[in-house]
Amino acid sequence: MEIKNLVSIIIPARNEQFLRKTIEDLLIKAEGEIEIIAVLDGYWPDPILQDPRVIYIHRGIARGMRAAINSAVAIAKGKYILKTDAHCMWGPGFDKILAADCQKDWVAVPTRKRLDAENWCIQEAGRPDIEYMFLSYPNDPKDFSGEGLNGKNWDQKNKDEELKKVKIDDLMSAQGSAWFMRKDYFHKLELMDESQYGKFWNEFQEIGLKCWLSGGRVIVDKNTWYAHLHKGKKYGRGYTLPEEWLKEGRNHTIKWLKFKKAWDKQTLPLSWLVEHFWPVPTWTQEGLDKLKATEK
Repeated sequence: MEIKNLVSIIIPARNEQFLRKTIEDLLIKAEGEIEIIAVLDGYWPDPILQDPRVIYIHRGIARGMRAAINSAVAIAKGKYILKTDAHCMWGPGFDKILAADCQKDWVAVPTRKRLDAENWCIQEAGRPDIEYMFLSYPNDPKDFSGEGLNGKNWDQKNKDEELKKVKIDDLMSAQGSAWFMRKDYFHKLELMDESQYGKFWNEFQEIGLKCWLSGGRVIVDKNTWYAHLHKGKKYGRGYTLPEEWLKEGRNHTIKWLKFKKAWDKQTLPLSWLVEHFWPVPTWTQEGLDKLKATEK
């Protein structure tokens, strides 16, 4: 049974050393009613945090991020779903702010800051917060995973002081480390589709493209924030990324270049999204014209 004002927070976790800190932070910062569902995908942390608001799903063998998210959503009791990585710090009252701002066919992403996980504080990196990302033109073989609709920081917008005044704004794409929506909308968008996108890759490409191109809206909500740890070589990945996972996600995402080839609920072409955010870095008029020809 769905609980009206409850936010169900989902954390897919694979060999995560900051999972406990993330859970503690969420419990402290939330101002409304929450439940946390942590999916321990193929491992068991020690010590584990015991709290009546925290539920653990333990997988003896790792099954991948999409399966982890889906298993948590299946038992979630909240009206709202917040997915977060297991190495994130949150702003006070994040749950109430996101629930108040997010409409029924929206996907919301908070302002993303950088986390100093060892000191559990915001890392002052001398760079702007990340509030805008774009999908690149799919012709760069040097991109991680190869040519595709890859999410990249939109530096010009992130540095724009005038845009800082706009507290809720359209967002072309996001990293995937945190996102918020109503649970019924999660099901309407048929997320997360492991059969098409595979176990891990292109999480937010699936979310954002399904939302935008079926008539919904993806927004950045600057009224709240989270700080995300960029693991790099120092901390390593929780989930390894085999080449076949990358190829599976990328190959299905590329199908969005042809109208209704990626998802049968699509009502708008990808070219509509590019024009909605025009001009988009790495896209040229020639590239947009090629896309329109491909869609036909």
